[in-house]
Amino acid sequence: MSYLAEVVEMAASKVAVTLDPETLREVDRLVREGHYRNRSKAVQAALQEMIRRRRRGLLAREAAKLDVGEEKTFAEEGLVDETWPEY
Repeated sequence: MSYLAEVVEMAASKVAVTLDPETLREVDRLVREGHYRNRSKAVQAALQEMIRRRRRGLLAREAAKLDVGEEKTFAEEGLVDETWPEY
């Protein structure tokens, strides 16, 4: 079973999805090859991955807005005679 197929079981709602023939063939191939139990699980995994990537991209865009020097100054405030603890 692939990483994407490891979907946490929870209450689900049914939705209708329209797919073009090529996409449906690919979904069916993934199911046939055992990557997913059925079409629903394949579509669910794809949507979850899309959402995960969008969230990660949003986090990266927000992090890119940070000023590294300013963040370092904030992190070091209050450490006048202190050093970072050993881990």
